Amino acid sequence: MLIGIAITSSCESILLNSSFVPTPIYSHPPRASQRSPQLLRFSIRSDMDTAAGQSLYPLHRSKTIHLVRHAQGFHNVEGDKNYEAYLSYDLLDASLTPLGWKQVDNLREHVKRSGLSKRLELVIVSPLLRTIQTAVGVFGGEAGSDGINALPLMNENVGDSGRLAISSLNSPPFLAVELCREHLGVHPCDKRRNINEYRNMFPAIDFSLIESDEDILWKPDIREKNEEVAARGLKFLEWLWTRKEKEIAVVTHSGFLFHTLSAFGNDCHPTVKSEICTHFANCELRSVVIIDRGKIASDESTTDFPGKIPHGLDLPSDVADEKLPGNGLEK
Repeated sequence: MLIGIAITSSCESILLNSSFVPTPIYSHPPRASQRSPQLLRFSIRSDMDTAAGQSLYPLHRSKTIHLVRHAQGFHNVEGDKNYEAYLSYDLLDASLTPLGWKQVDNLREHVKRSGLSKRLELVIVSPLLRTIQTAVGVFGGEAGSDGINALPLMNENVGDSGRLAISSLNSPPFLAVELCREHLGVHPCDKRRNINEYRNMFPAIDFSLIESDEDILWKPDIREKNEEVAARGLKFLEWLWTRKEKEIAVVTHSGFLFHTLSAFGNDCHPTVKSEICTHFANCELRSVVIIDRGKIASDESTTDFPGKIPHGLDLPSDVADEKLPGNGLEK
């Protein structure tokens, strides 16, 4: 399977290869045997020693993903003071700090102002307290649920936050997924609670994809390797293609994002590579487009139109030129 990622911008989208081996950008057109039948690729030479590639790709073979790292948690604060604090069970499944909640409020305002909150079809969240709090605070309904007949996304004062309940009214569905968790093992802050505890805290979130109530993935003496996190991240992106939704938010963790995204951008300008692969700040949002380069998506386009309805003659002039005698192009 082949997946590409493109950074969204107002100017252009750059196709990125998920392979760790850079995809060549040709200074001369490749032979027919080298061309991909599904990909039209351009080369743009700059004054620098690298080339930036532009690509055209069918819209229905893409998804827009809004990647978010959780807001500041208590483990971030204590770990910044002393790295050994990450080994403390006092920080097991750490919650957001008061500053973290302010970061959530600021991102929420940005999401509403940009119109993103109205476009989202799904929010995927790592099943840890800090990511779930961030997700519901940014993408959930309004705080307070008096008189509203809808399950709350978060009950009042979860994690001793002092926050009001957050409604699920007029919000996208929320789905917890283990594949986008942080590095597994050793650090208690990355160990989750039992799922039944989360269900009581966050009644409107769907935890049905998590098979075990207890955290059987976290080991006290084995820390997941960086390359294992990267492989899990690519597996997560493949799983996204099983979803019907086209615009999705993913609220996850610094290590997971960094090692997953480092697999991309090796055939791009260094500036684009850095946009993708640098570490996320707390509560940072980056929007990317992932594309299906392997023809695994089955969805048909909702915007393409076949034309010629009703049927009629439609010989294009350029094709007619090819048929004129004497131009050397006739068949």
